[in-house]
Amino acid sequence: MSTRHTLLELLDAALRAVDGRTCVARALRDDADAAPVALFAIGKAASRMALGAFDAFGGRIESALVITKDGHVDPALARDHCCTVIESAHPLPDERSLAAGAALSSRLAALDAGVRPLFLVSGGASSLVESLRAGSSLEDLRRLNQRGLAAGWDIRRLNAERSRLSTLKGGGIARLLGTRRALALFISDVPADDVDVIGSGLLGRDAQRDDAIDRRVVANAETAALAVLEAARSRGLELEQRDSRFDGDVRQVADDFVADLRATPADGLVWAGESTVTLPAQAGRGGRNTHLALLAASRLRAGEPLTILAAGTDGTDGPTDDAGGMIDAGTIERAELGGIDVDKALRDCDSGAALEAAGDLVHTGPTGTNVGDVLIGLRRGAVPGRRDAARERML
Repeated sequence: MSTRHTLLELLDAALRAVDGRTCVARALRDDADAAPVALFAIGKAASRMALGAFDAFGGRIESALVITKDGHVDPALARDHCCTVIESAHPLPDERSLAAGAALSSRLAALDAGVRPLFLVSGGASSLVESLRAGSSLEDLRRLNQRGLAAGWDIRRLNAERSRLSTLKGGGIARLLGTRRALALFISDVPADDVDVIGSGLLGRDAQRDDAIDRRVVANAETAALAVLEAARSRGLELEQRDSRFDGDVRQVADDFVADLRATPADGLVWAGESTVTLPAQAGRGGRNTHLALLAASRLRAGEPLTILAAGTDGTDGPTDDAGGMIDAGTIERAELGGIDVDKALRDCDSGAALEAAGDLVHTGPTGTNVGDVLIGLRRGAVPGRRDAARERML
């Protein structure tokens, strides 16, 4: 089995461990509350998370509103007659985001007293659903998002700025619910799994008042990284895991990962987190993971036996349909043979085009989860069963 095939299997193990349907169903399995449920699922993983709630609660769900990204709707939701699905905009909000916000607000206002709200929130909610404060416009919100994404703002700053324009973000739903009892489950793609940051604080706390929302994180980046370690071990490989999540400038993350992969005594390295990229005025095709992968490829020496995969766990990298890239020491040469000026591609943030020319893009399609990004590196020759075979030769 090739190193590349092994890396794709390890990525698949990570995605299965943080699948929205599985994680939500497990979290709700022992829920003893018999009250009827109104379901609200918002984010890139909303479809799979909603299916997990249906698996656990079945007929107790009286109504369901699922707001997710274009192309991220699981067909199985169509079988649930009580479910309304809204496909909305990401990464930049549009009129559909406001329509989704209006639908969410009106349903919350119309909830019967005996119904318990269940909120399922994952990354992407910031753009998908919105209700603006008086004096703010959609164009204000779009300009804010564009400025923050282009400048590489970290998620805390971007979400804090978004909340200034919103009646829903920054504890807005908590304010609408008042003291009403509710349950909120999160798939986290933010530092420290801060529920006041996920989805710009869509189900975060209002600093001015207490609420009765039970908030729980059901999957995060560490869940994905641990699944990679376990899947590697089951294949006779030992990987090292970086303890902290990566963040900050993508160039530094690429440098650190390549250096640590070279240095580790293990068969490879796994690291989870989310980097930032500062975009030029006219950016090409790509996202932070393809950019990180191309940067890593540019750091590898000729013939160096390292293969690195960088992928977004939601299956989309920035505004593209690519999940990320998988590179080795031959990537740059293959891209150049395909007519790509790699230095220019890096300057123009056109990494997707460069990796496509090299044959090094990774596609998963929508995954039903979103816990940030994973970096997995292996040495060539670190293939399943290598350690077991070596032990057999010694006997």
